[in-house]
Amino acid sequence: MMKRALLIFTLTIATTVSAFSAYMLIPMDLDQRNHLKAYGIAYWILEQDIETWWLLNYRGGSFVFEHTKEFEKECLTRDVSFEIMPTARFNAILAEISDPELNQDAIKLEAAPKIAVYTPDFNARGERVQPWDDAVTMVLTYAEIPYETIYDRDVLNDKLPLYDWLHLHHEDFTGQYGRFYRNFGMQPWYKENQRRMENLATELGFEKVSQMKLAVVKRVKEYVGGGGFMFAMCSATDTYDIALAAEGIDICAEVYDGDPADPNPQEKLDFTQTFAFKDFRLIQNPLEYEFSTIDHRMRRVPPEQDYFTLFDFSAKWDPVPTMLTQNHTRTVKGFMGQTTAFDKDYIKSDVLILGENKPEQEARYIHGGYGEGTWTFYGGHDPEDYRHYVNDPETDLNLHPNSPGYRLILNNVLFPAAKKKKRKT
Repeated sequence: MMKRALLIFTLTIATTVSAFSAYMLIPMDLDQRNHLKAYGIAYWILEQDIETWWLLNYRGGSFVFEHTKEFEKECLTRDVSFEIMPTARFNAILAEISDPELNQDAIKLEAAPKIAVYTPDFNARGERVQPWDDAVTMVLTYAEIPYETIYDRDVLNDKLPLYDWLHLHHEDFTGQYGRFYRNFGMQPWYKENQRRMENLATELGFEKVSQMKLAVVKRVKEYVGGGGFMFAMCSATDTYDIALAAEGIDICAEVYDGDPADPNPQEKLDFTQTFAFKDFRLIQNPLEYEFSTIDHRMRRVPPEQDYFTLFDFSAKWDPVPTMLTQNHTRTVKGFMGQTTAFDKDYIKSDVLILGENKPEQEARYIHGGYGEGTWTFYGGHDPEDYRHYVNDPETDLNLHPNSPGYRLILNNVLFPAAKKKKRKT
């Protein structure tokens, strides 16, 4: 459905270009001063119901919309590079892009997606109980793209259908508090976070945090199946699938939920319920800082050589993965996280790998569909902080306005704009 709608847009674009006197092109190649804020400009234009085109594989995935003095001023204010061109030039670009020999396409963006970030309530209130940041909220703020925060109570109260796009915070959906017990179990922030999570679970009618998180995961699955777009990073990727596979199995040790784990959980996992991963093995030592074999544990790549490569897809026949991989470079600097990379041995055959480190046999960026919606998993914690430790300061994106790694996040933010969705009010 998604691909068909986008192809229809492509075939009709040439006849739907309005007769504006001029257009603005936001280049997304090396001529762009601030790639990240350029996405914010595109989002801002969409908020005003202005026709916007995403030119896939044309100068790094450039954006085009009508020229006005107001739009020009906004680009100057945000230090975003732009070019003004007459309508005839824009029509010539569209004609060039339509050449079947060129791996390019023009996608019409319809509406600014409404964005939700799944993050603890106390983080949203500015109470930094959890001593780490979140790359998605940082880049959304930097790019000036608005978002709202939701958490377990909101998800279970059926608020997900209010949003087009959902980001899962760096969460542990298995109820094991990120497996931080060995190193941080006695820290005040860890104890306070556990207390709050247990209280919230009780308030929502659950005996354990793991049961509450499973209910959240299943609601998110329903949301995706109904047409939602879900994006997750770091430990919110593998623990999401682990929770689905382990439904009805106690995989939490006593230090996490007060009673012993099932002694034989591995044989009871149901991999038919997961989005991305299969046949993985649980790490049953509760003091080991790892959940399963999904995360590629035998990485031998030195930090200075840690890069992954984005795949090239057919813009005209595979517009969705093409949108998700738009960039000004095909080689992206790697970065670590609690879940850094996905071992290819445990990825389902129908999952699309968008970015990989081939020598290491690991995937860094993967995508798939479920029902009417899609999900995307991106390994690592912060694209511009190779090893981000607990209590480290957040990254200053003013120092990284052209970050290829952060661009992949923002591709996912704009991707839902290419499909018009009805949203509850």
